[in-house]
Amino acid sequence: MKSLSVLAIAVLLVACKGAPQQSSEELRATAGLQPTKGNKTFGEATFESVPGGKVRVVVFAQGLRPDREHGFHIHEAGDCSSGDGMSAKGHFNPHGKPHGHPSSAERHAGDLPSLKSDKGGRAKLDVTVDGITLTPGPASIIGRGLIIHADPDDYKTQPTGNAGARLACAVIKAG
Repeated sequence: MKSLSVLAIAVLLVACKGAPQQSSEELRATAGLQPTKGNKTFGEATFESVPGGKVRVVVFAQGLRPDREHGFHIHEAGDCSSGDGMSAKGHFNPHGKPHGHPSSAERHAGDLPSLKSDKGGRAKLDVTVDGITLTPGPASIIGRGLIIHADPDDYKTQPTGNAGARLACAVIKAG
């Protein structure tokens, strides 16, 4: 019986060693931004947990108005079914804070820096933010919406930043 127990433990250890492990630093998510009705903006966003409990956000977008800033936010609902992006609801705000600049501690978790388009209407953003996670819990962004807006975010107007119409929408998915 003792040798059977030792064998069972050895088998479990080998199985666990061979199983893929994913630490919090290796968690990833993606979002494929699709144009809302009547718009041409589209792109791809990736999210990656990094040390210190932060998340790196990398976005490539095109079909934007050239040489402009466009508000960019994580929204409450991962629902792009309405055609205008309104089904994604308001900004993701699990901590009950006012809308604000991404560098401020007093902001929605979903308040991200604006996208700045070049003369060809393309934008790239690579930023690390706090207040959101890719792990289960109240600050998790998995299953939330991602929106590119038509106008710049003024980081003041409550609760939206006066960023205007929703040009593109996506659902943030693990993996």
